[in-house]
Amino acid sequence: MDLSNIKMVVTDMDGTLLNSNHEVSDRFFELFKELKKRGIHFVAASGRQYHSMVDKLDTIKNDMLFIAENGAIIKNKEETLLTTPIEKKHIQKVLNTISSISDAHPVLCSENNAYVNGSSDRFLKLLSEYYTQFHVVENQLEVTDEVLKVAIYHFDSSEEFLYPSVKHLENSLKVKVSGANWVDISHPNAHKGFALEKVMIEYGVRSNELLVFGDYNNDIEMLELSDFSVAMANAHPNVKKVANYETSSNDAYGVEKILEKIIS
Repeated sequence: MDLSNIKMVVTDMDGTLLNSNHEVSDRFFELFKELKKRGIHFVAASGRQYHSMVDKLDTIKNDMLFIAENGAIIKNKEETLLTTPIEKKHIQKVLNTISSISDAHPVLCSENNAYVNGSSDRFLKLLSEYYTQFHVVENQLEVTDEVLKVAIYHFDSSEEFLYPSVKHLENSLKVKVSGANWVDISHPNAHKGFALEKVMIEYGVRSNELLVFGDYNNDIEMLELSDFSVAMANAHPNVKKVANYETSSNDAYGVEKILEKIIS
């Protein structure tokens, strides 16, 4: 893997850059400084809320780009470069569809807040890891903010208990199993690949100058944009099929091991 021409590094967060304790390693921050010295751009691309991403990468937030909410928003130094909201009629359709699914917990994600119905204390406790800013509301259909994504959580399995019930919505929306417990539903263009392609054009980065890391199905479109697409050892089988390379798991510093090759 010759990484001598890399101009931009893009990485997913959960299951990729973050370890199982949702932490970024000290070594990554050291490597980031070296990438910056070499003029290599860095992009974090996640299904997470922007504020939650910044919480993990606060010390370098002004030296990088954020693709948040699975590509529904791009931000640079607090400036919003792109938002791709979901139409209100689709929000109602999604909420109606999942209302009959036992233990399904929907989150309406806007640019600055998330909205939940507060029906489960257990879920609210978990939610704080992924959403640093959220409100409990009585009726999610009364939310007036522009909604970028509907994220749905299931404590057992998103692929088994959520996706089969919402798969039919793929005719008009982007439906992604974005983690073992999450399904994200958004505008058809609100995905990491669409957002990253915009960034590549803006920065003049070609596929052979792009290094991308991912682990789950919501990473596939952005991995397909890069000649240097890397799946984590812990990645979903679908991701390993798409990626051109594989690295160690997120708990074995898989991202850092590849970045070491750039600065060596």
